[in-house]
Amino acid sequence: MDLSKHYEPAGVESKWYAHWTANHYFNSFPNDRPPFTVVIPPPNVTGVLHMGHTLNETVQDILVRRARMNGFNACWVPGSDHASIATEARVVAMLKEKGIDKNNISREQFLEYAFEWKEKYGTIIYDQIARLGCSVDWNRTTFTMDDHYYKAVIKVFVDLFKKKMIYRGARMIHWDPSARTALSDEEVEYREVEGTLYYIKYPVEDSPEFITIATQRPETIMGDTAVCVHPSDPKYTHLLGKRIIVPLIHRSVPLITDEYIDMSFGTGALKVTPAHDINDYNLGLKHGLAVIDTLNEDGTLSEAAEIFVGMDRFEARKKVVEKIQEAGLLLKEEPYSTRLGFSQRSHAVVEPRISTQWFVKMKPLAIPALEAVVSGSIRIHPSEKFLATYKYWLENVKDWCISRQLWWGQRIPAWYDSRGNFVVAENESLALEAYQDQFGLLAVHDELTQDEDVLDTWFSSWLWPIEVFRGITDPGNTDLNYYYPASVLVTGQDIIFFWVARMIMAGLEFQHAIPFPDVYFTGMVRDKQGRKMSKSLGNSPDLLQLIDKYGADAVRFGIMIAAPAGNDLLFDEAGLEQGRNFNNKLWNALKLVRIWASRLDPSETKVSETDPGFFAMDWFQNRFSQAKTEANRLFADFKISEALKSIYSLFWDDFCSWYLEWVKPGFEQPMHQEIYDKTISFFEELLLWLHPFIPFVTEEIYHLLRERKPDDDLCLKQLAPENIFNQSVLDVGEKLRLFLTVGREFRQQQQLKNSEAITRLFIPKEIFGETESLYAIIRKQLNCTKIEFKDSSYTNDPDIQIIPFHSYQIGFESPKKTDNAKRKEELEKELTYFRGFLESLNKKLSNERFVQNAKPEVIDLERKKKADTEEKIAAILLTLKA
Repeated sequence: MDLSKHYEPAGVESKWYAHWTANHYFNSFPNDRPPFTVVIPPPNVTGVLHMGHTLNETVQDILVRRARMNGFNACWVPGSDHASIATEARVVAMLKEKGIDKNNISREQFLEYAFEWKEKYGTIIYDQIARLGCSVDWNRTTFTMDDHYYKAVIKVFVDLFKKKMIYRGARMIHWDPSARTALSDEEVEYREVEGTLYYIKYPVEDSPEFITIATQRPETIMGDTAVCVHPSDPKYTHLLGKRIIVPLIHRSVPLITDEYIDMSFGTGALKVTPAHDINDYNLGLKHGLAVIDTLNEDGTLSEAAEIFVGMDRFEARKKVVEKIQEAGLLLKEEPYSTRLGFSQRSHAVVEPRISTQWFVKMKPLAIPALEAVVSGSIRIHPSEKFLATYKYWLENVKDWCISRQLWWGQRIPAWYDSRGNFVVAENESLALEAYQDQFGLLAVHDELTQDEDVLDTWFSSWLWPIEVFRGITDPGNTDLNYYYPASVLVTGQDIIFFWVARMIMAGLEFQHAIPFPDVYFTGMVRDKQGRKMSKSLGNSPDLLQLIDKYGADAVRFGIMIAAPAGNDLLFDEAGLEQGRNFNNKLWNALKLVRIWASRLDPSETKVSETDPGFFAMDWFQNRFSQAKTEANRLFADFKISEALKSIYSLFWDDFCSWYLEWVKPGFEQPMHQEIYDKTISFFEELLLWLHPFIPFVTEEIYHLLRERKPDDDLCLKQLAPENIFNQSVLDVGEKLRLFLTVGREFRQQQQLKNSEAITRLFIPKEIFGETESLYAIIRKQLNCTKIEFKDSSYTNDPDIQIIPFHSYQIGFESPKKTDNAKRKEELEKELTYFRGFLESLNKKLSNERFVQNAKPEVIDLERKKKADTEEKIAAILLTLKA
């Protein structure tokens, strides 16, 4: 078949993904091979794949495909998360467009709409995962609201309640007024914002005096139940025992003292609003203060506020300030920087709120989860960046608020009678039995009513590595015993607390085993300006548009080449352009070797030692073995981006720029059959090593290199074990490449055309010895008529240009005259440069701090630079003397 000028990915990608899935290549069943298990971090059912997902899924696919090629029974489980807050918000918005108010329909009707929405939009993200080429087992797709998963979450809740690790109580919690639900501590994002500090005069009762209080939240004044000062503050000692009048509503409240007060902040006086600040709440408990909640669930002012009832809190702030100013009680305003909490899901400003919620006791779960990582049972990559963060969070963990005031999610399995007595059970019939055991028969005309709230989404997803194999609902089943624990977890650093730590807790609590031995954290994908990608900034590209423009392989390549483990990466489409160029490089290499196929000379049986291919094949075989050893080491250390760079360089530089050039037959010359076969073999193995990174183009080229049997697909091939490489051959090859580089530079300086030959080349025999194949490569690559084996330093021929090479001198005779004076000037400039470079190296290596702190390989590299530089200086000096 004729090949297109450039690689065209669109048809190739759809063809091969359909082929792979139709042949069930990605489906896994327990067998006698070792398992390699990966569970996808379930993306929100509401979402689409952003660039962070793209990086995450690409890393997982690389590891999974490579595991298959190493003989493992690879199982990659896909799925999605029901995402309570985000999905409910989407469904509410959809209903609003239809003219339906959520408050006017039943829970059952709402859930019908929610599942309808999920069926319509929930598969979008799966389509994107497929377009990216992910080799997931689609038969194992799991959704966190599947029947079995729902039952698992309920079962775990009941289990923890029975263990007294779940409790219900009134606490100050984070409240999302937009979603109208409680949040856990981890669901609140804090940002530095510019606010205003208002200095307000609070009159002293029955006195002309007043106390000035600085507050950021004047809209909560109506909830004040005390004013507090430090007992040792001399400004207020004469007022102790007095009462204070709250502005606007004229409530009389006590002046109390507490050492909690910071005398240096503001005026040293604090308005105490127990319903709307955690510290005020604690002060209120200590001093027995009343709690007046002036906000409704939606963030509007409640009846308890007395004024501006029903008005939004931020609008009310403006009105309160206006009224205080009119009353002559506003002393001044000043700008003030503060940290404000925002809901991670709705982005609304979070309110502290006293509310009765359900909580998990975290300390008993955190202790073993911390030990699992500290002991090394679970390894974090990169550990130097995230281990301390993990430890800090678990050592300072707080109880987890798990109830959410929503309808979409697993409904809390608690049942109440009309007096507030409750029981916890997996279903209503078991709840009735439990109630009768605990409280006796249910009163006539009374009935048990289930809790209206649902559980936090993370309370379901912490079971993910277990329940995707039905480990909670069907303990000890074959799949669980075979696939659990997973082999590695690949996830984003932003959910180290939400998900990673909690999965470790759940695994140890319910399976008595860690859920995975390794955690690989990908970095945050940012734009070129270093900003986090978001829809609001308009800097988050559409994945499918990128795939349409560049191809999936180019997208995978572009994001991986710039993604060292754990480090943030600046996304730039130039990386995708590089990926597309690499695909075309592979394509052009294919076209080149297919041309050679038509010029084969079957009469030759063995490659002569004088043939350029003789050394070229030996060298590349060893270079490939060296690269495989390096790539395997990098994979073992989860340095996947570095492994890609290593294999990329092997193909582009070593295979294309050197090997193919060395073995390429001359104009209208035949191609040796043995060299051709070996070249195809190298090419196929290179495709195999590149396949996990860029699966589509490698599969396509593999099938175009030669005829294949129906089941001979690249994704099924196995990687060969490492071979020992001969370092001396590699050293000669490196010397040859440097020599050819020097020769090419000479040709450029002389402005020789390709057809113009170097008439004579003088090479000391000590450089390359008796290896005829090397000299054949030199003649061909440099277009050299004659090679003479003698030291060029002894010739005084002005037409011979002497060039230092290592500790030797080589000579080039050009058909063009050489300007020796100009050459001498160039050598003196080089000498000055290398002497300066040597001085900087000596300074670095004599720095004790550098030598003590640098890695051994870095020091070795600097020492090699020094030795090479000294060698170059000696050779230049020798040339200048000649």
